[in-house]
Amino acid sequence: MSLSRVVLSSGRTVELAQLRMSSTYGGMLEGYPCKRINDMKLKGVRAEAEQAFSLAPVHLVAPLREYPERTAGAFGPVEVLPSVVCTGVFRSAAVAPELDAVLHRSALIVIWFQPVPDVPSGEHADPALRDMPWEELARDYEL
Repeated sequence: MSLSRVVLSSGRTVELAQLRMSSTYGGMLEGYPCKRINDMKLKGVRAEAEQAFSLAPVHLVAPLREYPERTAGAFGPVEVLPSVVCTGVFRSAAVAPELDAVLHRSALIVIWFQPVPDVPSGEHADPALRDMPWEELARDYEL
């Protein structure tokens, strides 16, 4: 049973089998969000997902970076990512048409950022999430 289904822009339906959510800046003790901090955050969440989920490739959806009008500090201008980082295990029908549809599926681990802790669903999921090129990124596997 899946947590939800997302309809990609390509028309493919993918099932969300597992979802991890956390605060983007949870645990940040010093400093402020800036490009350097955010780049380290993106690298860290990707490495964490690659270590935790070896069953499929990892895809990071480029997050929206906002630049609120604040005075720049020692690390440059303030740069803010959406407040919730999500890592999801998605599954769908096999990508390769020659594979047996009963015995094969495809999978992809996706990392994306969103402003609120909602589970993406249907055609109402974030457009950046819905635009992922599944056929290029996902890996087929045998059940």
